[in-house]
Amino acid sequence: MQVPPIIQKLLSPFPLYTYPPIPPPSQFKTYPTPCLWIHPPHSPDGVLSSDVECLKWQAYLALRGLDHIAVRTDVDPQGSIDGQLPNLWDGAQLLAARELPVWVDSKANIDNDDGLEGYKDEAARDESRAWVALLEGCVHAALLLVQPTPALFSLAETKTRPIESILAPPPAPLSGLTSLFPPFGTRIPREAIQSRYREAIGALSERLGTDKWFLSSEAPTPLDALVFAYLHCILHSRDSIRIEVTRRVNLVAWEWRVRGLVRAAF
Repeated sequence: MQVPPIIQKLLSPFPLYTYPPIPPPSQFKTYPTPCLWIHPPHSPDGVLSSDVECLKWQAYLALRGLDHIAVRTDVDPQGSIDGQLPNLWDGAQLLAARELPVWVDSKANIDNDDGLEGYKDEAARDESRAWVALLEGCVHAALLLVQPTPALFSLAETKTRPIESILAPPPAPLSGLTSLFPPFGTRIPREAIQSRYREAIGALSERLGTDKWFLSSEAPTPLDALVFAYLHCILHSRDSIRIEVTRRVNLVAWEWRVRGLVRAAF
């Protein structure tokens, strides 16, 4: 269809220009599979994530017997599933963290039909859940206390659990319960958190004793992966919480040994 002359005259000051196509880069970095997307490590040449959640899954993969796992640290959390790392690319699909246990069991040919989840008996399995609650409660709250406060503009982007959601009972607002103003802020009980943290680390050291794995398991369990992640992050944190771990020789030696196993898988 021909454009009418009057329209051509009106559009003549604005000629239509078609830009040439942009060719794809001739060289781009490829990652072997499987590849775990994680938050960056503490050092540029490291492979262990500085984020306790990512490190937990790194340890889980390694202690389940998987190796030759690649890592990516250049993926923004907004580009991951549900906006949370870690994710795992297995060459065909991208998996969220909640899908990793099933994927690992299929790769390592692990049979969990007995329902013990790798623990020696039902009592050890039930006890492990109590330790998980302690680590993700008291210990995680203490770890959050010493982490830098996120920037104002990054608060809307973060999806990590705030410390208020971990504490029980929930902390009181800064404005007070009888204030005429709407409640705002949170009154964090720092001394109570630190006291519970010290008790938790002491109990953890006593429970480990001289065993190779927690709860006297013959092989590493999911609890060992979680304990390692917290111990490693604490040992790379500030002195105010690190000293409680460094005072326990068995925890330091255990973390050092497991760190070598986890690093070797990546």
